[in-house]
Amino acid sequence: MVQGRIAVIGSLNVDFITRTPRVPEGGETLTVTSFDTGFGGKGANQAVACARLADKDVKVSMIGNVGDDLFGNDYFEALNKEGIDASKVRKLKGQKTGIANIVVEDNSGENRIMFASHANYAFSEKPSAEWDMVPEEADVVVFQLELPLAVVLHNIEKASKSGKHVLMNPAPASVLPENTYQYIDTLVMNQSESAICAGDSRSLASPEELAVQYLKKGVKDAVVITLGGEGLVYATAAGVSGRVAAQRVQVVDTTAAGDTFAGGYAVQLAKRVNGQFDHKQALEFATLAASKSVQKHGAMAAIPYLGDL
Repeated sequence: MVQGRIAVIGSLNVDFITRTPRVPEGGETLTVTSFDTGFGGKGANQAVACARLADKDVKVSMIGNVGDDLFGNDYFEALNKEGIDASKVRKLKGQKTGIANIVVEDNSGENRIMFASHANYAFSEKPSAEWDMVPEEADVVVFQLELPLAVVLHNIEKASKSGKHVLMNPAPASVLPENTYQYIDTLVMNQSESAICAGDSRSLASPEELAVQYLKKGVKDAVVITLGGEGLVYATAAGVSGRVAAQRVQVVDTTAAGDTFAGGYAVQLAKRVNGQFDHKQALEFATLAASKSVQKHGAMAAIPYLGDL
């Protein structure tokens, strides 16, 4: 029996991952540690995280665009292997599949990402039928910001008004219209994203203060601000707030940590029964999943399975 359905609306990219002792200076040529390719994109990463961290009672679908190139063809096979419904992924004629160049520093595991949107941004300029991406059967709908902002905002409002639980991960960070927050149930962001989305005037606020400010903006259920090695802070509309500590692990690569966290939390939301939900327990599950991902190289390749937890 299907207990919950998650739809992830977002980007599908092919990742080009370079590992290096350090980032070269301007004009410098540096021999790097290694180079790999893989499937990625914040949307697809989060869909894979949902699929790997869910049991058989949660179903996951991916909605987005790929090009009619070899990368696009391969993507359908990759999603199907993960057990993800890819029937609503559009293959666009004459478009290239999105790509991301990811540079990972060996010592710290920190990453720098350069994103070329390509098919991910191939939408009509004005609202049309191709803007409508929310599947009727979904219970939880997950968003990021690697699609055109207007398209994302359109679908957030549509999902909310259709009674879906909207999980928003505003990455790459961008200031959102104030009236958008009323359509978001769960807002998940890292510390820098929380400051950027709040605007410069609030960038010096503490994470706890920012979480409360986002609830005041209209977020309906919970605000979660992740702090890397310092864990996370959260605040709920019901007045519950607190911190969850990070797992102490050896960090190898942080590329997919945020996407793994968002996917893990979405799975817990999809399993909510009769409106009962333990936010802290769900956050601990997502934190544990993210801690597993940073111990491996790569993006999608590093996302753990439920059995790994």
